[in-house]
Amino acid sequence: MNRVEAFYDAHPEYEWSRLDRHRVEYGLTLRAMEEHLPKPPARIIDIGGGVGKYAIELARRGYEVTLVDLSAKALAFAQEKAEEAGISLAACIHADARDLSCIGDESFEAALNMGPLYHLLKHAERVESLRETCRLLVPGGKLLAAFIGRYSVIHYAAIHGPDYIVSGRAEIEGVLRDGVYPGANPDGWGHAWFAHPSEIGPLMAEGGLEELDLLHCEPLAFELDETISAASPEVHRQWIDLLYRLSRDPSLFGGGGHLLCVGRKT
Repeated sequence: MNRVEAFYDAHPEYEWSRLDRHRVEYGLTLRAMEEHLPKPPARIIDIGGGVGKYAIELARRGYEVTLVDLSAKALAFAQEKAEEAGISLAACIHADARDLSCIGDESFEAALNMGPLYHLLKHAERVESLRETCRLLVPGGKLLAAFIGRYSVIHYAAIHGPDYIVSGRAEIEGVLRDGVYPGANPDGWGHAWFAHPSEIGPLMAEGGLEELDLLHCEPLAFELDETISAASPEVHRQWIDLLYRLSRDPSLFGGGGHLLCVGRKT
């Protein structure tokens, strides 16, 4: 079992609640899905979808959703949550995003890849994952792929642990150089790659996908969205409206948080 699998096996409840804490990211990602995904009941594969937060919501909206993840315990947790919600997922498959040979070519109209790419430290592995995803799509099918911005480590440290500028200086320099964080974190999650916005389009192209859209899922709100999330439903909706308008502004892409790229199989 690798470190990533072990981490997500150990933290399914935390992963389920993460998007309840980061409602800006969740709200803007759903807006992008509403804009770019085909209409239900299209077939969607959610690769690396973990505990199924997006998969279950999309199934609730009428999509036929297959959930794939490296963590067997995350998949079991997703199945429990789907049953609690009275939702049926088309399938839950235990597999690695780099090898989806158990699934046939051109089986889906759209795909999500909302986590694997920032856990694959080697460029060749990220290309491999995208090509596998692309193989599963029908011609012209869309992929929504998540990335974590290059400067997220610095942004997070400035808010939560300013002394890291001293104790973790070598790690910071490594992230600035090539985006790779070595995972010194004892819980294992930190083993990750952080993308520079300029790297995303070329990576998608190597994977066989034309970039259609790039947006920031936490513009002006990364690690600072608690007050927005705690607001009334109407105030929260208006913040989501405004932030979605700003989400494509390139001047905000480097500030940290999650980026979402929409690609189309060429």
